[in-house]
Amino acid sequence: MADFSSDTDLPGEPTSPWLASTPAADVSRLESTESVDVAIVGAGIAGLSTAIELRERDVSVAVLERDRVATGVTGKTTAKLTSQHGRIYDHLRREFGRREASQYATLQEDAIDAVEDRIDELGIDCGFERVPSYLYGNDPEAIQRETDAARAAGLEASYVTSVPPFERAQAAVRFDDQAWFHPRAYLLAIAAQLRADEGASLYEGTRVTDVEPGRRPRVRTRSGTVRADQVVLATGFPILDRAGYFARMHPKRSYVLGLRLDGRHPEGMYYRSGDSYRSVRTHRDDEGDLLLVGGENHKTGQGGSTIERYRRLLRWARERFPIESVDYHWSTQDYVPVDRVPFVGRLGAGAECVFVATGFRGWGMTNGVAAGGLLAELLTGTEPPEADLFDPLRFTPKPSLGKTLSENADAASQFATDWARALFSPDLATLERGEGTVVRQGGRPVACARDADGEVHAVSAVCSHMACLVEWNDAECSWDCPCHGSRFAPDGEVLEGPANDDLAESPSSSLEEWE
Repeated sequence: MADFSSDTDLPGEPTSPWLASTPAADVSRLESTESVDVAIVGAGIAGLSTAIELRERDVSVAVLERDRVATGVTGKTTAKLTSQHGRIYDHLRREFGRREASQYATLQEDAIDAVEDRIDELGIDCGFERVPSYLYGNDPEAIQRETDAARAAGLEASYVTSVPPFERAQAAVRFDDQAWFHPRAYLLAIAAQLRADEGASLYEGTRVTDVEPGRRPRVRTRSGTVRADQVVLATGFPILDRAGYFARMHPKRSYVLGLRLDGRHPEGMYYRSGDSYRSVRTHRDDEGDLLLVGGENHKTGQGGSTIERYRRLLRWARERFPIESVDYHWSTQDYVPVDRVPFVGRLGAGAECVFVATGFRGWGMTNGVAAGGLLAELLTGTEPPEADLFDPLRFTPKPSLGKTLSENADAASQFATDWARALFSPDLATLERGEGTVVRQGGRPVACARDADGEVHAVSAVCSHMACLVEWNDAECSWDCPCHGSRFAPDGEVLEGPANDDLAESPSSSLEEWE
């Protein structure tokens, strides 16, 4: 396989500590036809939480994962188990109502408790620790409103000042008894529990190619099929879209550094909301304390150089912490619903037996666990009171209409701009190793990337989802769609949805005419 690593001049491994510290066991792939009560696509925290909840209700399950357990978004999170999701409670109280804000808060708190209970039950060693969480900023009135809304929602929130210790801020809201943990260690233990259960199957390295809804849906892969009474799509973006999810949420990428400090690490979790958010927490590993600093979020494919995002984040950290070394750097992708509430429930019209869990907005640790509980109830015939708030088919014009219009206008504008830019073909002779660009060949836009050996590789630049043109991600060396967030390897293979098909091969096998 060609090496497309780019020279980011960033030290540290390009992975998360969760992935670096957990072993890669043998993969069990689906290679036949299987029949179960519920098929679950995705083995992240939402998918495996749903699976274990269903098994406790004696429902047979099969979990299908394209890669490995918890190597997607779950393996690239900062792993905060907190009910503090930015300035969410003031928003919920104003746009949905007090009851809905309370429902959201209760579900998040219950999720933290559920993780702790399961850790105790199974004896999981995953670094779970109760710590306070702070939302800080320089708008005391907004912080006070959030504090009041959180208290009204039933949370033990307090308005504080003089935090965080590493940055000046006028105010913060503090939530006690929140937690951090090692998410992949936790989910590998859940996966082991499922594998030991005769009523459960777990397949990794198994890419789902199609979901056929109906009275008894079929989940198809390249090497086998699962028939089920019901299906759960617990992926970043649902492989089957029957309710216009592409128009009701947008993808964002964000970046994280794992740092060793020459000095004391902050005790607690810190989050500064806004367009350029910052996230800070400590992780305790075998080598001591590791500081995780996150931020620099932007819409996928629209943020300019991703290498520069890492550099800005590192500069910010160096100004505030005595950094001894950078051990890790990695990025992740989340989906943000226009009304800021996840979609958990029935997928949409014509797919009554298919359910979805998506749109966690970067807060998937508690929302993923909460989704597992909600889905288990819905799939077994119970209608929990919180189901309406998370209903994927909900109609919320007040909080979402303006955002929906602006997001779709942005996608349309990006579509038109990129196709217009494709008319002007860059000179491939200036393309450096680790770089990529879109060129025009016979009127067709072609995505060209030069690998570490100097060879140029080409695939179609037209996203297989909805025909937007992909953009080069210079830090991850991937082709990213700026419209709806699909991501592809340099050879065109799908890395993340909503696209399910690879980028088409280049119409020409020779690039000599371009170089």
